[in-house]
Amino acid sequence: MLTLLRVGRIFAPDPLEATDILIADGRIAALGRDIEVPAGWPIRVVEARDLTAVPAFIDQHVHVTGGGGEGGGGTRCPEITAREIASMGIGTVVGVLGTDGISRSPADLLAKVRGLRAEGIAAYMYTGSYRVPPPTLTGDVQRDLAWIPEVIGLGEIAISDHRSSQPRQDEIARLVSEVRVGAMLAGKRGICHFHVGDGKRGLEPLRRLLSETEIPAEQVIPTHVNRHRDLLEEAADYALTFGASVDVTAFDDADEDDLRGFGAVSRLLRRGVPVERITMSSDCNGSLPEFDAQGNYIGMRVAGNTTLIADWQRLVREEVLPLDQALGLISGHVARVLGLHELKGRLAVGFDADVTLLDGDLQPRQTFVAGKRLYARDGSPT
Repeated sequence: MLTLLRVGRIFAPDPLEATDILIADGRIAALGRDIEVPAGWPIRVVEARDLTAVPAFIDQHVHVTGGGGEGGGGTRCPEITAREIASMGIGTVVGVLGTDGISRSPADLLAKVRGLRAEGIAAYMYTGSYRVPPPTLTGDVQRDLAWIPEVIGLGEIAISDHRSSQPRQDEIARLVSEVRVGAMLAGKRGICHFHVGDGKRGLEPLRRLLSETEIPAEQVIPTHVNRHRDLLEEAADYALTFGASVDVTAFDDADEDDLRGFGAVSRLLRRGVPVERITMSSDCNGSLPEFDAQGNYIGMRVAGNTTLIADWQRLVREEVLPLDQALGLISGHVARVLGLHELKGRLAVGFDADVTLLDGDLQPRQTFVAGKRLYARDGSPT
């Protein structure tokens, strides 16, 4: 069955003159105007002339099995569903473990990732968790990268955080080098996704890694860089010094506007960080724990993914970035960072047919992944 999307506009992310997207076997087969299909060919036509087609969003940091646990078993966060993902226009997620690598394991994460794939979401995962040495599927980081297709990197390794295992500098360098070789053997990018806490060391472990070793900056991605102003300033300097990418978290609980996803991206841009070096993620279904001055747990909320889309929309509405550039923050730049840029992050012939249809308020109305409609706001059948 072919699918033909007839839309009002296409941002691929650059604006195109085409208004039709022909999908065959999960890929984009053609882009054009008034595309005609020979009579008798099986085809489904989706009329959406009032909507704008963009590459489906990519969220590189999702606790798909649920995060949390910092306050005991009763504080484990719930799993996310495929519908929750697709309803935000997101077609691709990367699953991650967090603080709890004990009651939740890479095997649990892999099972959930495969379940999401069965439901149509393009799902991947990082092996490991906060701690060093990291828990793995095969007993070895390199083997996980080499033999498990869904594994595209290691993460989220915690640094500068009282919940981390306080890894030594040589341990960090050894882990990242192992990921690099394992990824090379598998033909993957091999991202090392680092959780950065609010500790005083900040990004210093990663600065030393890139200064003292031959590891390329593109392999190392710090996330949560907008925890506080000093860390955000350091992230800007880190990105400019090393030509590195940094990931801003759309925190649900940010007290100050300039530390929300919108404010953090705006600040990085004002500091001269190229937009191509900035990505945004949700930390969805992870915990938002509160600790007192002594590090004791005092409460928790569960992160959602609505803030990610809201902060991204605000960047466009308040004209911080035009739509075509803003799309990279949650699609094209993310695809490049993850090594998925030959299939995802663009609307182009031969690419995966991952398409989000937006209304005039930039709200996701329909989400297609590999040509299959996974979400329709108006209740249209999938």
